[in-house]
This record gives sequence, C-alpha cells and structure tokens, in this order.
Amino acid sequence: MPLLELVGWFGSAVLVVSLLQTRVMRFRVLNAVASAVLIGYNLAIQVWPMVGLNVVLVGINVGVIWGLLRKRHDARAYDVVALGVKEPFLAHLLQRHAEDISRFNPSPERLLAEAEHAFLVSSGDELVGVVLARAGDTPDEQQVVLDYVLPPYRDFTPGEFVFRPDGPFAQMGARRVVASPAMAASERYLEAVGFRADGARRVLDLAGGQA
Repeated sequence: MPLLELVGWFGSAVLVVSLLQTRVMRFRVLNAVASAVLIGYNLAIQVWPMVGLNVVLVGINVGVIWGLLRKRHDARAYDVVALGVKEPFLAHLLQRHAEDISRFNPSPERLLAEAEHAFLVSSGDELVGVVLARAGDTPDEQQVVLDYVLPPYRDFTPGEFVFRPDGPFAQMGARRVVASPAMAASERYLEAVGFRADGARRVLDLAGGQA
C-alpha cells in the first residue's frame, strides 16, 4: 500500500477514534490531529473541498481547546453548590454512576452513609462532579469521602473550586482537608489541586480557613 494511502487511512482512523471519546478535551485534540492529517492527505491528492472542510475543523477544534484551557482555572466558569446528603437527587446521582465510581472507590454504597457534607460542581447548566466529605480527626479538619468527576470533564481539575482557600471548606471553618485513601492513589491530581504529603496522608492546608 502506498505511503500516501496509509496517511489517509491513519487520519480516518484517528477521526473515528476521536468520535468514540467521552472526554471533551481528548475528543477535541484527537479530532484536530485527524483533521490536520487529512488536510495533508487531501492536499496531496488535490481534493480541495475536503481540504477546506478539514481546515475549518482544525480551526474550530483549536478555538474550543483554547477556550477550555483558558477557563479550566477560572472560577467564573464553574459553580459550587452545597447540597444536603439526604437529598434524593444526590442519591440518584451516585446510583446512576455507581459502576464508574466503583473503579476508584471499593465500597461506593457506603459513601452517603459516611458523608456529612456534599458539594456539586457545575459549569453552566452541566453537572461536572460531586465532592462528599465528613469531619476529620480535629475540629478544623475535613476528610474527603468522594471526589468524583463525570467523564467529559476528567481531563480537567474541577475539584479545585471546592478546595480553594476561599471555597466551601474554608467557609465552614476548616483549616485542613485530608484526601480519602481512594484519592491518595491519584498523586498528580492531588498535586494539581494543592495537596501535599503528610506522612501517609495527603493534606491540603486552607490558609483562608476561619477559626
């Protein structure tokens, strides 16, 4: 098979793979790569309408990627709402995503029983994730029971808006947040949102916590 034809098949394969992604960022990146490859292929075989189409797709994807990166740490793009742990919607949410949650938490059915506080993270009208917590070992400490992000937003760190120094934990009077054992395995994520090692634990100090 000629090399040029292989390039065309490769671009088409990446395009198909991109359409199978549930994560917003991964879809956009793969779709942009596929379109860029197909620009080169269609230029070589002089199929100009397809060149134009893929140029437009690359531009759209790059624009969306830039917007996603620009807003990923922007508090104006996300909202954090406190929710009672007995609310039916919260139980429905956890039940609906129980299989996915169980990949990170061995006993998802116990989460609500342990939790004392719940926070939903949203972006516009879309639900992004949920954080559950309970009292820690000291009066000014909270321990995370669950930090779950829905698959489309898993390339980002929306939990940071719950863990910020001026976020809901600090407003509750907490000065320290302790990661759950399930979270402790995600070291890159914990570092990204500000947790540090404290012996066997991973903790986040909230300078804005109130006494």
